[in-house]
Amino acid sequence: MDFAHDARTEELIGKVRAFVDDRVLPAERILDEQLAAAPDTWGAPPIIAELQAEARAEGLWNLFLPGEHGAGLTSLQYAPLAEITGWSPRLAPVAFNCAAPDTGNMELLHDFGSPAQKERWLRPLLDGSIRSSFCMTEPDAASSDATNIGTRIRRDRHSQGGDSYVITGRKWWSTGAMSPAAQIFIVMGKTDPDAERLRQQSMILVPRDTPGVRIVRPLSVFGYDDREHGGHAEIAFDDVRVPAANLIGDEGSGFAIAQARLGPGRIHHCMRALGMGERALALLIARANARHAFGRSLADQGVIREWVAEARIQLESLRLLVLKTAWLMDTLGNRAAMTEIQAIKIAVPRAAQTIIDRAIQVHGGAGVSSDTPLAELYAGIRSLRIADGPDEVHLSSLGRAQLRG
Repeated sequence: MDFAHDARTEELIGKVRAFVDDRVLPAERILDEQLAAAPDTWGAPPIIAELQAEARAEGLWNLFLPGEHGAGLTSLQYAPLAEITGWSPRLAPVAFNCAAPDTGNMELLHDFGSPAQKERWLRPLLDGSIRSSFCMTEPDAASSDATNIGTRIRRDRHSQGGDSYVITGRKWWSTGAMSPAAQIFIVMGKTDPDAERLRQQSMILVPRDTPGVRIVRPLSVFGYDDREHGGHAEIAFDDVRVPAANLIGDEGSGFAIAQARLGPGRIHHCMRALGMGERALALLIARANARHAFGRSLADQGVIREWVAEARIQLESLRLLVLKTAWLMDTLGNRAAMTEIQAIKIAVPRAAQTIIDRAIQVHGGAGVSSDTPLAELYAGIRSLRIADGPDEVHLSSLGRAQLRG
C-alpha cells in the first residue's frame, strides 16, 4: 500500500489549502453576519454563491466524484482534500460543491439513475444550480434498522395520469429540505412489504412541488438550525403521486442502493472529521500557549501536554486507517472495504469528539460560546455518531463479521 500523494494530489492540496485559509475561514464571520441579517431565510446566504463562483473558476469543483462528471479523483486522492474542508464544515464543502447530502445523491444518480433522471436532476446538481434532500429516516421507526421503514410506495397502473407510484409516509432529518433550492427529494419506502426482508424497499424521485409534499417543521441539532444549508426537515408525504419513471433502479433495490450510497458517504464524513479534529487541536494549542493561570502558561500544564500528545497520536493513526480504507475502495471495491469503513465510522468521530471536547475545556467559557467554532464543531461531530448508522450498529456488525472469520 502506497499512500504517498501523486503530483496532481499535491497540486490540489496546495490549492484547496490556500482557498480554505485565504477565503473560507475569513468568510465564516461574513456568513454569521448575513445569517443574522436574514433570520427567517432558509438556504444559502450570498457569501456561499461568491465562494462557489471563485472555487469553480479555480477548478475546485465536484472533487468528490470520480469519472467524467466529477474531478476524476480516486478516493485516495480525494481524502486529503476532504480533510482540509473539514476545517470549515459550514462553508468549505459547499464552496466546492462537495457537501452532503448532495454528494451522496449525486453519486446515487450517477450510479443508478436512468439517462432521463440524470439529465433532469444530476446535471443541475453537478452545476450547483439546485440542491437535494435524502428522505430515509422516519420519526415512528427505529431507523438504525432500515428495514423498519414504513413509508409506502404503491404502484398504480390505472390512474388517469398513467402509470405512477403513490407515496404515503413521514420522514425526518431530511437535510437541506427547508431550503427552496432543494428541488428534488430521494425517498426510500416499501414497495412490497411481503417480499424478502432486504427486497421490500425502493427509492423514488419526488420533486419538491409535487402535490401532497408537506414540510412539517424544521429540526435543530443542539440548537443549531443549519439555515445556511437548508436545515433539517420533517416532511409528510400525503398520497404523493409521481410517474413510474421516477423509480430509481428496480423495485426492491432500495436497500442495496442505500448501502452503496452510504459507503462513500461514511468515508467522506470521516475524512472531514479528521479536519475538524485538526482545527480543534490547532485552536487548543493556540489557546494553551496564549493563556496563563496560577502563575504559568496552560501549555506548561501536564494534562494539556497529554491531551495534545494523545490528539496527535489519534489523528495520525486514524488518518492512516482512512487512507487504507480509501485505497481498498479504489482497488477492491466498497464491499471488500466494509470492515475498514465500519471501523473508521466508529473510531474517527469518537476521537474527533474527544479532541473538540478538550479544546472546549481549554477555552473555558469561550469554548461553549459562539465566539469560537468549537461548540458548532462539537454539535456536528456528536450527531455524526448517529448519522449513517449509530456506533452500536457498526460495532455489532463489525464484531459479528470478525467472529465469523
